[in-house]
Amino acid sequence: MDNGTGVRAATTDDAEAVCALLNAVDEYEIGAAETALNEVEEDLAKARDAWVAVEDGRTVAYAAILDAGADGGVDIDHYVLPDRQDAGIRLLDLAEARSRELAAETGADHAVVHLHLNATPTIDTALLTGRGWRTVRRYNVLTRPISPEADPVPEPPAGVRLRPCADEADRRAAHRLHQETFAHHFDFRPQGYEEWLRQVAPDWPLVWIASVDGAGDAAVLITRDDREGMGWIRTLGVREQSRGRGLASHLLRHAFAVYALRGRDTIGLGVDTENVTGALRLYESHGMGVHYAVDTWEVRLAV
Repeated sequence: MDNGTGVRAATTDDAEAVCALLNAVDEYEIGAAETALNEVEEDLAKARDAWVAVEDGRTVAYAAILDAGADGGVDIDHYVLPDRQDAGIRLLDLAEARSRELAAETGADHAVVHLHLNATPTIDTALLTGRGWRTVRRYNVLTRPISPEADPVPEPPAGVRLRPCADEADRRAAHRLHQETFAHHFDFRPQGYEEWLRQVAPDWPLVWIASVDGAGDAAVLITRDDREGMGWIRTLGVREQSRGRGLASHLLRHAFAVYALRGRDTIGLGVDTENVTGALRLYESHGMGVHYAVDTWEVRLAV
């Protein structure tokens, strides 16, 4: 115990308290609460390790190990109230120590740890830089208003057919397309089908595959309707040989239309600002604008 703050492992029973913390952080960082309880429940269920710091019955910090790769790469989450930096550092200590252990288990000599934070986070970034962390990438979260009147269901380009993932064969095809189309993206980690299912947790009625005459399955659109403030496009990937045919634009407009019909008035996605495929320009050309920015922080920890 430090200053009345207790630190312990987190379980799914902590979901409501963690959700309240994340929404408090949302209020500080982006001006509105946007975290849904089911998101937190899902994250806690699949996290390798998670911890909370609790003070006078209130959760004031949260950290989790989200994923770890065979190369020593580790992805973590971390949230803290701005006036509870000491609690945040205690959880960061735990996350870094566990990252070292996970990297050692793979035989790596370093853990390369990544943490995604709002560009103006509640954690004091001087505490991160003082521990060797640095920013290595920036992502923009883009949003767009949608409505059934403004976003009708689009007609596909000539020779293109769109189908939902209705069976196991389609689901495995979606996995293959995701792995192929994102293979050269920053921070991409290849995943087998079962691991991908656990991490991505697709909402199958809201996943589509686009096929092209003569080329077969060419693109995948993975979306989720479980966020508090908006529908969410998780993945939009087009095979390299099928780019330039309007597939990405069609899938994007399809998502706009589907979510408008579901009663959503806003849709969002995250995009790497250094993406070389032109994704940022594509999204902006379809009326999407910056909601907030997220930085990827990295630290290399010797094991």
